Amino acid sequence: MKLVFAGTPEVAVPALDALIASGRHEVAAVVTRPDAPAGRGRRLVASPVAERAEEAGIEVLKPAKPREAEFLERLREIAPDCCPVVAYGALLPRVALDVPARGWVNLHFSLLPAWRGAAPVQHAVMAGDEITGASTFLIEEGLDSGPVYGTVTETVRPTDTSGDLLTRLAFAGAGLLSATMDGIEDGSLDAVPQPDDGVTLAPKITVEDARVDWAAPALRVDRVVRGCTPAPGAWTTFRGERLKLVHAVPVPDRTDLAPGQLAAQKNNVYVGTGSYAVELLWVQAQGKKPMRAADWARGARITEGEQLGD
Repeated sequence: MKLVFAGTPEVAVPALDALIASGRHEVAAVVTRPDAPAGRGRRLVASPVAERAEEAGIEVLKPAKPREAEFLERLREIAPDCCPVVAYGALLPRVALDVPARGWVNLHFSLLPAWRGAAPVQHAVMAGDEITGASTFLIEEGLDSGPVYGTVTETVRPTDTSGDLLTRLAFAGAGLLSATMDGIEDGSLDAVPQPDDGVTLAPKITVEDARVDWAAPALRVDRVVRGCTPAPGAWTTFRGERLKLVHAVPVPDRTDLAPGQLAAQKNNVYVGTGSYAVELLWVQAQGKKPMRAADWARGARITEGEQLGD
């Protein structure tokens, strides 16, 4: 088939690579978000997908919105058979959905109908899911509600951050998307409607969602820290300033600390929760780089009875 691939961040690059390498289909063009300011100089930088496409000599389309007349005209000129999508980042209007004969097929990082929305991996980690995965489905105008072509499962490991899990899913999902394109092309795959039961939603994680509640059990604190790493980053407050929690682990045998209470030793920093303590391993103070929690505690000269959070 002739394909137009839509994607933007680094997590979409493995799928683009898989489609280019397959040799069975032609990736005629790539659709991605416009260049965005990055770094201290805030200079405009192309998306990871745009950079990879340019390296491969593939035409890159960067509409501000996918309903722009110029973009739609070019899409019709290319006349793709199918448009595979991975984390494109913009809502596709009906007028764009109608262009490819076999539709737009999204690789979504959950086992649909679970975790429909922008942050499925983060929500899976924060909810304590033991199994998650990726799904390919035909895009409709509803939120991740289209019929499913295929799935692949992935175990959520006890120490996984959302970044760790998403990296594995990006590569497993790349193979799934490539196989889905093959199955659509040869007629061996039919999309199956999603069941009405089991729908859960995964909206974007806000900064407030990432704030740690020290009155919650240690397992909940652990899941929030892992689920919000690397973005948006779990955080709390210390002496009125924000403190980012980069890495923390539960310590079930330490139960002597009240919620939020700090205990700093030479090489260890513990915080109480609603159950047992967690040990802070890496933190990031406001305006500073990430550092070992023990080094942060020495620099801060923590005194007995000091707290994290309100």
